[in-house]
Order: sequence, then C-alpha cells, then structure tokens
Amino acid sequence: MHKLFGFIKQYFALIVVFATFAWSATMIAVYRSQTTPPGAVILRLGHWQLEASVRDAIDLMAEEYRKIHPNVFLVQDAIPEGVYGQWVSTQLMGGTAPDILQVGANLPGNIWLSYYNRYFVPLSREVYRPNPYNKGTKLEDTKLRQTYKDGMRTGYVDEMQEYMSIPLSVFGVRIFYNKDLLKKLTGLDEAPRNYRDFLAACQKIESQTNEFGNFFVPIAASQYHVAMWEGNMFDPLTYGAIRRADFNRDGNVGNDELFVAFKTGRIDFDFPPYAAKFKMMREVTDHFQTGYTGLTRDEAVFLFAQQKAVFMTTGTWDARSLQQQAQGQFEVGVMDFPLPTKDDPFYGPVVEGPLFETPGTGFRFGITRTSRHPEVALDFMLFMASQKQNEELNRIIGWIPCIIDTQMDPFLEAFDPHLEGVYGAMNFILGGETTTKWEQMLSLYRVNQISYSDMVAQFSSFYLDRGLKDFLEQQRDWRRGMVQNERFLAGIRAKALAATGDEAVSAWVKYRALTKDRQVWSELNHSRQLQLMEKGPDAKAVGPYEYSPAVLAKIKERVKKSMTK
Repeated sequence: MHKLFGFIKQYFALIVVFATFAWSATMIAVYRSQTTPPGAVILRLGHWQLEASVRDAIDLMAEEYRKIHPNVFLVQDAIPEGVYGQWVSTQLMGGTAPDILQVGANLPGNIWLSYYNRYFVPLSREVYRPNPYNKGTKLEDTKLRQTYKDGMRTGYVDEMQEYMSIPLSVFGVRIFYNKDLLKKLTGLDEAPRNYRDFLAACQKIESQTNEFGNFFVPIAASQYHVAMWEGNMFDPLTYGAIRRADFNRDGNVGNDELFVAFKTGRIDFDFPPYAAKFKMMREVTDHFQTGYTGLTRDEAVFLFAQQKAVFMTTGTWDARSLQQQAQGQFEVGVMDFPLPTKDDPFYGPVVEGPLFETPGTGFRFGITRTSRHPEVALDFMLFMASQKQNEELNRIIGWIPCIIDTQMDPFLEAFDPHLEGVYGAMNFILGGETTTKWEQMLSLYRVNQISYSDMVAQFSSFYLDRGLKDFLEQQRDWRRGMVQNERFLAGIRAKALAATGDEAVSAWVKYRALTKDRQVWSELNHSRQLQLMEKGPDAKAVGPYEYSPAVLAKIKERVKKSMTK
C-alpha cells in the first residue's frame, strides 16, 4: 500500500491528465451515441472555420442529406486555425482522422503533399463523372470537374497528377470602406477608382478630427493585412521583370531566376517597375495607422468597426462579419484596388493592368484513407458540391459559390475575379541568410525607418555576395530531391507496367509527364542558370523575351525583303 501511495504521489499530475482525457473521450462517445440511433453511419468532418455561419451551413447540409439518406449523421470537429496543423498531423499519423478533412493550409506545402500521398484517397476517377446530385439541372450530364468555375483546378495536385480534394467556395480580396464616413469626410458618394484620387481622399481624411479631437485614419491595417496590399496592388507593377528574368519561359520569375538576372546584370533595383512598387508602397502605407506592423488582424477590424478608419482590405471570408458589425451604424461598401492611369507621369510607363485573378476555389476537403465509410463521405461531398446545395451553403455562410450558374449575394459581386491582368515578378526569398536579410530590410522600409536608396545599398551587395551561397544550396536541395522523385516515379512506373487498357495508357502518360517536369527540364534549366552566372555580368545581355540589336536588324531586313516581293 505504501508503494501504491508513493507511485500516485510521484505521478499524480500525469494520472490527472490521463483521467481527464479518458473522461472527456468517454463523455464525447456517450454524447454521440445518444444523438445517433444504433447502426447509424456517422461521418466526422474536420475543419478550421470557427465562424458560426460555417458550422450552421454544414449542419443544414447534413440535415438535407439525411432526408435522402436517413441513416447518415455528421459530426463536425471545428478546430482553431492556430493549432489545426498540429491536430491534423496527430490525427492522420495516429489513424484517428475524421472521414473528411479540410486541406491546403496551416502546414507547409511539402507536408500536405506527403499527407496527400500517404493518407488521402485520390478522386481523379470521380471528377470525370457527372455529379448525381445535379440531376434535373442543366449540369445533369456535365462532368464534375467542368461544373466548377475554375475547372476544379485547386483540387488538382500537380506533383501527384491527381485530384485530391473537393472545393466548396470561391474567395477574393478587395477594399472595404465606410460609405457614410467617406461621404462625411471627403464629400464622395463612391470610393475613387483612380490611384491619384485615392491618395487625395486619404490625405483629406487624415487632416480631419472627430468630436474628441482625434484624427481619423484613412486605412486600417495590421501585419495580417499588409500582404494583401502588396499582393494585389504593389506587386503587379513588377510584371515587366518577366521579360528580363523568366529564363525557363514558364510565365513566372522564380527566386532562382531573379538571382541569376541580378547576378548577370539583366536587372537591378533601378529597374523602373521595381522602383515603382516601392514608391507606391511608401505612398499607401503612409496612410496606415501608426504602428500597424505590430498590430493584429482583430485590432485593425476593431478600428474600422469603431468608425475611426475609412478603408480596410480583406477577403470574402470577412464580408458577412463586417456587415453584421456595421449593421445599424454605417453602410459598408466594396471597391477594387485603385490603379494609376496610363497617362500618370510616374506609374504610367510601368502599369500594365490589374492583378490577374484566377477564379480559384477554396474551402477544400479530402477523404481520408482511414475512413470507415469512404463511399458515403464522398457522396456527401458531392451533395455539397451540387449546384443547388453549393449555392445554399455559400448563401448561409456569406461566401461565393464555386459551381457555375449559381447566384451569389449582390454585395459580393465586386469580388468577381479579373480574368485579364498581370501578376508580380519579384521574389527575393532565396532561403538562408538572404531571406532573413531581405525581411529585415523590407520591414524597416515599411515603417519608414530607411529610404529606398538605403535599403538598396544595404541589401544589394549582400544579395549578390551571400546570395550565391543560398542559391547553390538551393541547387543541392533540388538534386537531393531528385532521389526522392525517382522513388516516387518508380511507384508510378510499376503501376503502369502492371496496368492494362486505358489505365495503363493513363499511367504511362502520368509517368512521362512527371519525368519530364521533375527530372529532365528542371535539371536543364538549373544547368543553364549556372552557365549564365559563370559568364558574369554582361552589359549587352538581354532577357529571354528580348532581342539583341543584331537580331532586330535581321528581322527588319527580312520584313523589308518580304514587303518588296
């Protein structure tokens, strides 16, 4: 007995934790058994959307589904976003994951890729079949993939050549504004669409005070919001770098390609599109509230809701909550990011259009391999992805449906994506010390502690010198990854050898495509980059989309000859 008391005393804390866990698990099991009849099919669905409207909408979908399938009951596991990644990892590795899991965020992309490959059911076969719950609509005979506004692109994982998730909503980012306060402080009925007019409105707003003598803030922002301004308004100005640095001609400028372009003298910080981005960043962020980089998302929202700020950028996910907070106090408007005009004396030569936005879908869910009822889980997801139910689901939440020919809240029409536009082409996140140095310099510039010239002077030499070490390490990482790629490809090749008919054809197509993209072309591109840097800076160097004077002369000569024939 004495030994027993000694053991309890020594491990008392652990015993309490274990007992609490056991009690909690028992109570949850008892509660679930009481709310579902014996023999019922219970589906668990895990996600990180803690908004009440999201859980209500999913519960309604489960009720509607139960009218067709009375024996199926849904239990939601709503997990806070901050711990969702750890929770998912624990559940998947422990074999206790829900039947359906929200995927794609809160963990690095390479981690999700490994989880897809190991723990989730591929859905490629299903996406080429009509959704049975679209029966009686114009989409009755349409393949599931083609019922999506984006062709279900975000559900597709390039590295696996498989569809791995089913999206349910479309998201976008715009600027919300207080219509009443804008009218009161500037006399404007609508938010300005022209960049210069927008700056003028901000200057007018911050020059006025409220009844307590406090100045108004033109733009409510925080460390959470600043990336939205950069990605949607500042970065598109850098698009012109593609013509100088897109060496593999895939339409983007990777961090490796940008380093090579700097190292070979094809581009530098005097490049007009880059200088324009940082000038615009300074002009806009000067109208954020003081200390915004140290504030959280909620603090910026509070400033906007308290009518102390006129503008704030965020996405469709916040639209419903902002409307609710403003109800009875002021009217919320939505505006696009203002652009400079083509005749703008500074920005005109570099602005090429708004940000190109694919109608990318989100709120994505995958089916886990440990599900006891994978067919039922898939069927429920198809139910929520049907035209009628997807429209209803998003109507309740206040988001945009992802299925074609559905109706949305008129308030969200301003979020229709730009199908024609440009995108950013500046990525200094090379890894290692280079990334750390760049983030330090950018942070100082954002808060106006250093000028653009000072930032350039301090970062450029570091980037060209120490950046080479990080670039070469990146090259070595790619080559280490080739070994893992070979193992992955060996599995695809084995599957292709064992398959017959159409399945064999599909497997060999996948094998050839992955081999080309992962092993052949990437290695050729990396070798080409090393060759360019070995030659060193070249004053006459041209980019992949530029022509040397000699080539231009030959083109003109050929055109001249063709016109004389």
